[in-house]
Amino acid sequence: MMSNTPFATPWLAIAGPTASGKTALALAIAQRWPAEIISVDSALVFRGMDIGTAKPTAAELAAVPHHLIDIRDPLHAYSAAEFVRDASALVAEIQLRGRLPLLVGGTMLYFKALFDGLDDMPPAQPELRAAIEAEALAQGWPALHAQLATVDAATAARLSPNDSQRIGRALEVYRATGRPISAFQQRHQRAPDAPLHINGQAGALLSLEPQQRAWLHERIALRFDAMLAQSFVDEVQALRARGDLHPDLPSMRCVGYRQAWEVLDRTLAAGRTGPTPAEQAQLRDLGIFSTRQLAKRQLTWLRSMPQRDVLPCDAPDALAQGLAWATQRL
Repeated sequence: MMSNTPFATPWLAIAGPTASGKTALALAIAQRWPAEIISVDSALVFRGMDIGTAKPTAAELAAVPHHLIDIRDPLHAYSAAEFVRDASALVAEIQLRGRLPLLVGGTMLYFKALFDGLDDMPPAQPELRAAIEAEALAQGWPALHAQLATVDAATAARLSPNDSQRIGRALEVYRATGRPISAFQQRHQRAPDAPLHINGQAGALLSLEPQQRAWLHERIALRFDAMLAQSFVDEVQALRARGDLHPDLPSMRCVGYRQAWEVLDRTLAAGRTGPTPAEQAQLRDLGIFSTRQLAKRQLTWLRSMPQRDVLPCDAPDALAQGLAWATQRL
């Protein structure tokens, strides 16, 4: 599909850890140039999950066209393959409108799939997965993680012993093919300094990275406190009350939601309708800790990409620097 972009750089991407200021910069760019925002966030795709995902407000969504937000019910997954298909099509469509595709988010798996291509993975094997989950129920996921380490040490080394989704998938692939999942993932290795392309067009990636980790930690804590004040627990209770969701779904494994679900499990088991102050404090601590861990993983991925332009997001003039970067690129 031919593009109709009037810009020197056909697409821009803004990535960064959670709470680094991506949304504010994207909106500022979209106020200055005719842009449309493509969300690169695996949590924002789910409807009914607004508070815990820090979803853009109604006013922000109305100010600039946004895509790939509220497109899935929490019962249904949204894969990296679906993201690549949808985002690639949206980039082309936005360009045909003579506007700037602005990809914004922190789901690094989505960015990686978009830039590097998808691995030729074997299809899901429901019977194998069911057998693996039965083993996990009997032995625990750490035991299956140890089992994975014997057949795919590289994958096991990068996974938490409780990462049920990825451990299960890795064992499923190995049992189905006799080959470790890492062997499939190595087939799409892009040269470390190769330009980033979408639809064959080279664009630019801006990475928001704090100079001081304490700055980001404070922002994460403030954001989680704001979520709790906005009745985040009530949002999770409403999702639980549907009756068709469970904590192993990708939607409910999102940071914050998993921790809230676990606290509510204990609350409801005790016959109470809501968490006690002590449980609220525990949820706050768990949520902030898990969000910090997520931010650490996001930064590790970004720092492995020499093609990125780095913006110190804790600089007093970070927004002005971001606009200057966009001006230079466009």
